[in-house]
Amino acid sequence: MDTALLIWNRAVSWTGIFTNIISDRDPKFTSALWTNLHQLYGTKLSFSTAYPPQTDGSAERMIQTLEDM
Repeated sequence: MDTALLIWNRAVSWTGIFTNIISDRDPKFTSALWTNLHQLYGTKLSFSTAYPPQTDGSAERMIQTLEDM
């Protein structure tokens, strides 16, 4: 729930609804809450693969950017 609130309060309220979110397979992003939010807002959730590791690094940098906002 904390991650969802962080993204909503710091990103979505500032930039608008995302059309696509790329995430690692963290349970925070695979929960029923996220499934319902994606259906409600019509966003697409894509998961990074284990390789290449650069994809996972991109997700981590984006999360850090959101936390720094």
